[in-house]
Amino acid sequence: MNVLGIESSCDETGASIVVDGKTMLSNVVASSLELHRYYGGVVPEIAARSHIDSIIPVIEESIDSSGLGWQDIDAIAVTYGAGLGGCLLIGVMTARTLAITKNKPLYAVNHVAGHVYANFITHTKLDGYKLPSSEPDFPMLALIVSGGHSQLVFFTNHFEYKLLGQTRDDAIGEAFDKVARIIGLPYPGGPSIAEVALSGDPYRFNLPKSKMSKYDFSFSGLKTAVLRLSQELIGEDYRFPSYMLSERLDLAQKANIAASFQRIAVESVVDKALIAYEEYLPKSFVIAGGVASNAELRKQIENRFPIKVEYTDPKLCTDNGAMIACLGYYQAKLDINLSDPYSLPIQPNLSM
Repeated sequence: MNVLGIESSCDETGASIVVDGKTMLSNVVASSLELHRYYGGVVPEIAARSHIDSIIPVIEESIDSSGLGWQDIDAIAVTYGAGLGGCLLIGVMTARTLAITKNKPLYAVNHVAGHVYANFITHTKLDGYKLPSSEPDFPMLALIVSGGHSQLVFFTNHFEYKLLGQTRDDAIGEAFDKVARIIGLPYPGGPSIAEVALSGDPYRFNLPKSKMSKYDFSFSGLKTAVLRLSQELIGEDYRFPSYMLSERLDLAQKANIAASFQRIAVESVVDKALIAYEEYLPKSFVIAGGVASNAELRKQIENRFPIKVEYTDPKLCTDNGAMIACLGYYQAKLDINLSDPYSLPIQPNLSM
Protein backbone atom coordinates (compact mmCIF):
# COMPACT_ATOMS: atom_id res chain seq x y z
CA MET A 1 0.00 0.00 0.00
CA ASN A 2 1.44 3.36 -1.09
CA VAL A 3 0.39 6.16 1.26
CA LEU A 4 0.96 9.86 0.65
CA GLY A 5 1.47 11.69 3.94
CA ILE A 6 0.94 15.46 4.25
CA GLU A 7 2.14 17.48 7.26
CA SER A 8 1.59 21.20 7.93
CA SER A 9 1.01 21.59 11.67
CA CYS A 10 3.66 24.26 12.31
CA ASP A 11 6.51 25.68 10.23
CA GLU A 12 7.40 22.68 8.07
CA THR A 13 5.50 21.74 4.94
CA GLY A 14 6.07 18.03 4.43
CA ALA A 15 5.00 15.34 1.99
CA SER A 16 6.20 11.77 1.72
CA ILE A 17 5.27 8.44 0.20
CA VAL A 18 5.71 5.38 2.41
CA VAL A 19 5.04 1.79 1.35
CA ASP A 20 3.36 -0.59 3.83
CA GLY A 21 4.29 1.65 6.74
CA LYS A 22 8.00 0.87 6.56
CA THR A 23 9.65 1.80 3.24
CA MET A 24 10.13 5.50 2.56
CA LEU A 25 10.19 6.29 -1.15
CA SER A 26 10.32 10.08 -0.81
CA ASN A 27 10.45 12.72 1.90
CA VAL A 28 10.25 16.39 0.96
CA VAL A 29 10.20 19.17 3.55
CA ALA A 30 10.05 22.93 3.02
CA SER A 31 10.71 24.86 6.21
CA SER A 32 9.91 28.49 6.97
CA LEU A 33 12.28 28.45 9.96
CA GLU A 34 14.50 31.23 8.64
CA LEU A 35 11.48 33.56 8.44
CA HIS A 36 10.82 33.07 12.16
CA ARG A 37 14.35 33.46 13.57
CA TYR A 38 14.04 37.25 13.77
CA TYR A 39 10.98 36.91 16.02
CA GLY A 40 12.46 34.25 18.29
CA GLY A 41 9.61 31.80 17.60
CA VAL A 42 7.05 30.68 15.07
CA VAL A 43 4.67 33.40 13.88
CA PRO A 44 1.44 31.56 12.92
CA GLU A 45 0.42 33.93 10.12
CA ILE A 46 3.86 33.78 8.49
CA ALA A 47 3.92 29.99 8.79
CA ALA A 48 0.46 29.63 7.24
CA ARG A 49 1.35 31.86 4.28
CA SER A 50 4.50 29.82 3.73
CA HIS A 51 2.41 26.62 3.59
CA ILE A 52 0.23 28.17 0.89
CA ASP A 53 3.31 28.84 -1.24
CA SER A 54 4.97 25.47 -0.62
CA ILE A 55 2.40 22.74 -0.28
CA ILE A 56 1.61 21.95 -3.91
CA PRO A 57 5.28 22.02 -5.06
CA VAL A 58 6.25 19.85 -2.07
CA ILE A 59 3.57 17.25 -2.84
CA GLU A 60 4.44 17.22 -6.54
CA GLU A 61 8.14 16.79 -5.79
CA SER A 62 7.39 13.99 -3.34
CA ILE A 63 5.39 12.07 -5.94
CA ASP A 64 7.89 12.72 -8.74
CA SER A 65 10.91 11.67 -6.67
CA SER A 66 9.17 8.49 -5.50
CA GLY A 67 9.01 7.14 -9.04
CA LEU A 68 5.25 6.67 -8.72
CA GLY A 69 2.28 8.43 -10.25
CA TRP A 70 -1.08 9.39 -8.83
CA GLN A 71 -2.51 6.13 -10.15
CA ASP A 72 -0.17 4.28 -7.74
CA ILE A 73 -1.23 6.17 -4.60
CA ASP A 74 -3.61 4.04 -2.53
CA ALA A 75 -4.46 6.53 0.23
CA ILE A 76 -3.79 10.04 1.53
CA ALA A 77 -3.00 10.70 5.19
CA VAL A 78 -2.97 14.22 6.61
CA THR A 79 -2.27 15.85 9.96
CA TYR A 80 -5.53 17.35 11.24
CA GLY A 81 -4.30 18.15 14.78
CA ALA A 82 -2.64 19.12 17.00
CA GLY A 83 -1.02 22.29 15.70
CA LEU A 84 -1.53 25.87 14.62
CA GLY A 85 -5.01 26.37 13.20
CA GLY A 86 -4.06 28.31 10.08
CA CYS A 87 -1.24 25.90 9.28
CA LEU A 88 -3.38 22.79 9.76
CA LEU A 89 -6.06 24.30 7.56
CA ILE A 90 -3.73 24.52 4.55
CA GLY A 91 -2.71 20.88 4.78
CA VAL A 92 -6.19 19.54 5.47
CA MET A 93 -7.89 21.55 2.71
CA THR A 94 -5.22 20.47 0.24
CA ALA A 95 -5.55 16.82 1.25
CA ARG A 96 -9.35 17.02 1.07
CA THR A 97 -9.23 18.51 -2.42
CA LEU A 98 -6.76 15.89 -3.65
CA ALA A 99 -8.80 13.06 -2.14
CA ILE A 100 -11.87 14.28 -4.04
CA THR A 101 -10.21 15.04 -7.37
CA LYS A 102 -7.98 11.95 -7.39
CA ASN A 103 -10.63 9.67 -5.84
CA LYS A 104 -8.44 8.50 -2.95
CA PRO A 105 -9.45 7.51 0.60
CA LEU A 106 -8.48 10.11 3.20
CA TYR A 107 -7.20 9.38 6.72
CA ALA A 108 -6.96 11.97 9.49
CA VAL A 109 -3.77 11.56 11.54
CA ASN A 110 -2.87 12.74 15.03
CA HIS A 111 0.37 14.71 14.71
CA VAL A 112 1.70 13.70 18.14
CA ALA A 113 1.11 9.99 17.53
CA GLY A 114 2.67 10.46 14.11
CA HIS A 115 6.01 11.34 15.71
CA VAL A 116 6.07 7.91 17.36
CA TYR A 117 5.58 6.24 13.98
CA ALA A 118 8.73 7.75 12.55
CA ASN A 119 10.38 4.88 14.43
CA PHE A 120 8.48 2.30 12.33
CA ILE A 121 10.16 3.39 9.08
CA THR A 122 13.00 0.93 8.55
CA HIS A 123 13.87 1.03 4.84
CA THR A 124 14.72 3.67 2.26
CA LYS A 125 16.94 4.15 -0.77
CA LEU A 126 17.17 7.86 -0.09
CA ASP A 127 20.66 9.15 0.73
CA GLY A 128 21.61 10.41 4.17
CA TYR A 129 19.20 8.45 6.38
CA LYS A 130 20.12 6.11 9.21
CA LEU A 131 17.04 4.12 10.19
CA PRO A 132 16.25 1.47 12.81
CA SER A 133 17.01 -2.10 11.75
CA SER A 134 13.50 -3.26 12.69
CA GLU A 135 10.21 -1.78 13.81
CA PRO A 136 9.45 -1.58 17.55
CA ASP A 137 7.68 -4.47 19.27
CA PHE A 138 4.58 -4.21 21.41
CA PRO A 139 4.06 -3.50 24.21
CA MET A 140 6.00 -0.28 23.58
CA LEU A 141 6.87 2.69 25.75
CA ALA A 142 7.16 6.04 23.94
CA LEU A 143 8.70 9.26 25.21
CA ILE A 144 7.39 12.11 23.05
CA VAL A 145 9.46 15.28 23.45
CA SER A 146 9.15 18.37 21.25
CA GLY A 147 8.51 22.10 21.27
CA GLY A 148 4.83 21.59 21.96
CA HIS A 149 4.62 18.21 23.68
CA SER A 150 6.20 16.21 26.48
CA GLN A 151 4.36 12.94 27.02
CA LEU A 152 4.99 9.41 28.21
CA VAL A 153 2.74 6.85 26.50
CA PHE A 154 2.43 3.08 26.88
CA PHE A 155 1.19 1.24 23.75
CA THR A 156 -0.23 -2.27 23.96
CA ASN A 157 -0.80 -2.24 20.19
CA HIS A 158 -1.11 0.31 17.38
CA PHE A 159 -4.32 1.90 18.57
CA GLU A 160 -4.58 0.92 22.21
CA TYR A 161 -2.46 3.06 24.46
CA LYS A 162 -2.39 4.73 27.86
CA LEU A 163 -1.15 8.27 28.46
CA LEU A 164 0.97 7.84 31.59
CA GLY A 165 2.04 11.45 32.05
CA GLN A 166 2.63 14.79 30.37
CA THR A 167 3.95 18.26 31.07
CA ARG A 168 1.93 20.48 33.37
CA ASP A 169 3.35 23.70 31.90
CA ASP A 170 6.08 24.14 29.28
CA ALA A 171 7.03 21.34 26.94
CA ILE A 172 10.73 20.49 27.08
CA GLY A 173 11.40 22.01 23.66
CA GLU A 174 9.64 25.20 24.70
CA ALA A 175 11.85 25.34 27.80
CA PHE A 176 14.93 25.02 25.59
CA ASP A 177 13.69 27.95 23.49
CA LYS A 178 13.02 30.16 26.53
CA VAL A 179 16.35 29.39 28.23
CA ALA A 180 18.16 30.07 24.95
CA ARG A 181 16.47 33.47 24.82
CA ILE A 182 17.52 34.26 28.39
CA ILE A 183 21.21 33.64 27.68
CA GLY A 184 21.14 35.18 24.21
CA LEU A 185 21.24 32.14 21.92
CA PRO A 186 19.36 32.06 18.59
CA TYR A 187 16.06 30.32 17.90
CA PRO A 188 15.42 27.40 17.82
CA GLY A 189 16.79 26.89 21.31
CA GLY A 190 17.34 23.13 21.25
CA PRO A 191 20.15 23.01 18.65
CA SER A 192 21.63 26.30 19.95
CA ILE A 193 21.87 25.09 23.54
CA ALA A 194 23.20 21.69 22.46
CA GLU A 195 25.98 23.33 20.47
CA VAL A 196 27.04 25.80 23.18
CA ALA A 197 26.78 23.11 25.88
CA LEU A 198 29.61 21.18 24.24
CA SER A 199 32.09 23.69 25.65
CA GLY A 200 30.40 23.95 29.06
CA ASP A 201 30.45 21.99 32.33
CA PRO A 202 27.12 20.17 32.83
CA TYR A 203 27.77 19.94 36.57
CA ARG A 204 28.85 23.54 37.09
CA PHE A 205 25.45 24.64 38.41
CA ASN A 206 23.10 22.61 40.60
CA LEU A 207 19.75 23.40 39.00
CA PRO A 208 16.52 21.93 40.44
CA LYS A 209 14.32 19.13 39.13
CA SER A 210 10.56 19.41 39.49
CA LYS A 211 8.78 17.33 42.14
CA MET A 212 5.76 16.37 40.08
CA SER A 213 3.64 13.25 40.37
CA LYS A 214 4.97 9.91 39.15
CA TYR A 215 4.99 10.41 35.38
CA ASP A 216 4.24 14.11 34.89
CA PHE A 217 6.76 16.74 33.83
CA SER A 218 7.28 20.41 34.66
CA PHE A 219 9.90 22.77 33.29
CA SER A 220 8.70 26.20 34.41
CA GLY A 221 10.61 26.00 37.69
CA LEU A 222 13.81 24.99 35.94
CA LYS A 223 13.39 27.87 33.49
CA THR A 224 12.93 30.31 36.38
CA ALA A 225 15.98 28.87 38.16
CA VAL A 226 18.06 29.61 35.06
CA LEU A 227 16.73 33.17 35.03
CA ARG A 228 17.61 33.73 38.72
CA LEU A 229 21.03 32.11 38.26
CA SER A 230 21.81 34.37 35.32
CA GLN A 231 20.81 37.45 37.30
CA GLU A 232 22.95 36.31 40.22
CA LEU A 233 26.01 35.69 38.04
CA ILE A 234 26.05 39.31 36.88
CA GLY A 235 25.42 40.68 40.39
CA GLU A 236 21.80 41.71 39.89
CA ASP A 237 18.54 40.74 41.62
CA TYR A 238 15.21 39.47 40.32
CA ARG A 239 14.23 42.94 39.09
CA PHE A 240 16.89 42.97 36.37
CA PRO A 241 15.21 42.55 32.92
CA SER A 242 15.71 39.15 31.33
CA TYR A 243 16.18 40.60 27.84
CA MET A 244 19.30 42.44 29.03
CA LEU A 245 21.02 39.44 30.61
CA SER A 246 22.79 38.12 27.53
CA GLU A 247 24.80 41.33 27.17
CA ARG A 248 26.30 40.86 30.64
CA LEU A 249 26.96 37.12 30.59
CA ASP A 250 30.33 36.01 29.21
CA LEU A 251 30.80 33.04 26.88
CA ALA A 252 31.97 30.67 29.63
CA GLN A 253 28.94 31.49 31.78
CA LYS A 254 26.58 30.91 28.85
CA ALA A 255 28.21 27.57 28.04
CA ASN A 256 28.02 26.37 31.65
CA ILE A 257 24.39 27.47 32.00
CA ALA A 258 23.47 25.74 28.72
CA ALA A 259 25.25 22.51 29.69
CA SER A 260 23.78 22.43 33.21
CA PHE A 261 20.27 23.20 32.02
CA GLN A 262 20.41 20.61 29.25
CA ARG A 263 21.62 17.90 31.64
CA ILE A 264 18.87 18.54 34.19
CA ALA A 265 16.10 18.93 31.58
CA VAL A 266 17.07 15.65 29.95
CA GLU A 267 17.51 13.86 33.27
CA SER A 268 13.99 14.96 34.19
CA VAL A 269 12.40 13.09 31.28
CA VAL A 270 14.74 10.10 31.38
CA ASP A 271 14.07 9.61 35.11
CA LYS A 272 10.33 9.32 34.47
CA ALA A 273 10.78 7.11 31.41
CA LEU A 274 12.97 4.74 33.40
CA ILE A 275 10.39 4.48 36.19
CA ALA A 276 7.74 3.65 33.57
CA TYR A 277 10.00 1.09 31.93
CA GLU A 278 10.63 -0.70 35.24
CA GLU A 279 6.90 -0.75 36.04
CA TYR A 280 5.48 -1.76 32.64
CA LEU A 281 8.40 -3.81 31.25
CA PRO A 282 7.76 -3.02 27.56
CA LYS A 283 9.45 -4.98 24.81
CA SER A 284 10.66 -1.75 23.19
CA PHE A 285 11.25 1.89 24.06
CA VAL A 286 11.23 4.74 21.53
CA ILE A 287 11.76 8.48 21.67
CA ALA A 288 9.90 10.79 19.32
CA GLY A 289 9.60 14.48 18.45
CA GLY A 290 12.12 17.19 17.68
CA VAL A 291 14.00 16.86 20.98
CA ALA A 292 14.51 13.13 20.23
CA SER A 293 17.48 14.16 18.08
CA ASN A 294 19.25 15.70 21.09
CA ALA A 295 22.62 13.98 21.64
CA GLU A 296 22.50 14.38 25.44
CA LEU A 297 19.10 12.65 25.56
CA ARG A 298 20.36 9.74 23.48
CA LYS A 299 23.52 9.47 25.59
CA GLN A 300 21.62 9.35 28.88
CA ILE A 301 19.23 6.71 27.52
CA GLU A 302 22.12 4.56 26.31
CA ASN A 303 23.86 4.85 29.69
CA ARG A 304 20.82 4.20 31.85
CA PHE A 305 18.37 1.89 30.03
CA PRO A 306 18.83 -1.88 30.35
CA ILE A 307 17.72 -2.57 26.76
CA LYS A 308 19.15 -1.50 23.44
CA VAL A 309 17.28 1.47 22.02
CA GLU A 310 17.33 2.21 18.29
CA TYR A 311 16.74 5.77 17.12
CA THR A 312 15.32 7.07 13.90
CA ASP A 313 17.27 9.53 11.80
CA PRO A 314 17.28 13.10 13.21
CA LYS A 315 15.65 14.29 9.98
CA LEU A 316 12.60 12.19 10.88
CA CYS A 317 12.43 13.53 14.44
CA THR A 318 11.28 16.95 13.28
CA ASP A 319 7.94 17.40 11.48
CA ASN A 320 7.70 15.48 8.21
CA GLY A 321 5.22 13.74 5.96
CA ALA A 322 6.81 10.29 6.31
CA MET A 323 5.66 9.82 9.90
CA ILE A 324 2.12 10.82 8.87
CA ALA A 325 2.15 8.40 5.92
CA CYS A 326 3.41 5.60 8.17
CA LEU A 327 0.66 6.02 10.77
CA GLY A 328 -1.84 6.55 7.94
CA TYR A 329 -0.92 3.13 6.59
CA TYR A 330 -1.84 1.42 9.85
CA GLN A 331 -5.08 3.39 10.00
CA ALA A 332 -5.92 2.32 6.45
CA LYS A 333 -4.97 -1.29 7.16
CA LEU A 334 -7.31 -1.43 10.17
CA ASP A 335 -9.92 0.98 8.75
CA ILE A 336 -9.47 3.58 11.48
CA ASN A 337 -10.21 7.31 11.04
CA LEU A 338 -11.35 7.08 7.43
CA SER A 339 -12.56 10.64 6.85
CA ASP A 340 -15.08 12.39 4.64
CA PRO A 341 -13.07 14.65 2.32
CA TYR A 342 -16.03 17.00 2.08
CA SER A 343 -16.16 17.72 5.81
CA LEU A 344 -12.94 16.75 7.66
CA PRO A 345 -12.31 19.53 10.23
CA ILE A 346 -9.04 20.59 11.82
CA GLN A 347 -8.51 20.04 15.55
CA PRO A 348 -5.74 22.39 16.77
CA ASN A 349 -6.05 21.19 20.38
CA LEU A 350 -6.17 17.48 19.60
CA SER A 351 -4.51 15.32 22.27
CA MET A 352 -3.37 11.71 22.43
